[in-house]
Amino acid sequence: MTEQIVLASASPRRRELLNQIQVAHSVLIVPPAPGEDEPRMAGESPRTYVMRTAQEKARQALDWAGAINDSEIGKSRVLLTADTTVALGEEILAKPVDAADAVRMLARLSGKTHIVHTAVVVVVAGRTLEALSTSYVTFSALSDDDINAYVASGEPFGKAGAYGIQGLAARFIARIDGSYSGVMGLPLFETSQLLGQADAILRECGTA
Repeated sequence: MTEQIVLASASPRRRELLNQIQVAHSVLIVPPAPGEDEPRMAGESPRTYVMRTAQEKARQALDWAGAINDSEIGKSRVLLTADTTVALGEEILAKPVDAADAVRMLARLSGKTHIVHTAVVVVVAGRTLEALSTSYVTFSALSDDDINAYVASGEPFGKAGAYGIQGLAARFIARIDGSYSGVMGLPLFETSQLLGQADAILRECGTA
């Protein structure tokens, strides 16, 4: 069944994580909607926001699959999408727009524990399966030199919360309670569980 999995994401980290657990897959690059991040609704919690955004990514991927005449995605082929949100309390720290924004985010995270939510959505045989991974990440206290050097490395850009746990920022992280792969962008336990359910559904349909 694994060759039927379609990852709708441009993230190289999500590809690496699927490869890590030997899940063969293809990649569907969906043209981005205007704006970098899905707008947050008034009063929407970070948990609700990240799940809704992952669901919206799945809808956009299905629409794009229809536009390119690949109607089997989400039916006999398994569609996989995910979204990751970094939250400090109710504040969502999105991808930094520039170096000053990255410095601001890292200063906010310094010496504090924040939450990383990653939502995973799988669509198969017209059915939608969902999971949410929540992890707690504690940063050590960062000096101005730490922050400026890290921002100068370029690593914060394109990453929620202005850091990548798998890169240079690992030296800042004093503790993590939850899923390391979830903080990277694709919780492998939850993803494996959903793909197992998708396999069972395809077998029921006689298409596995």
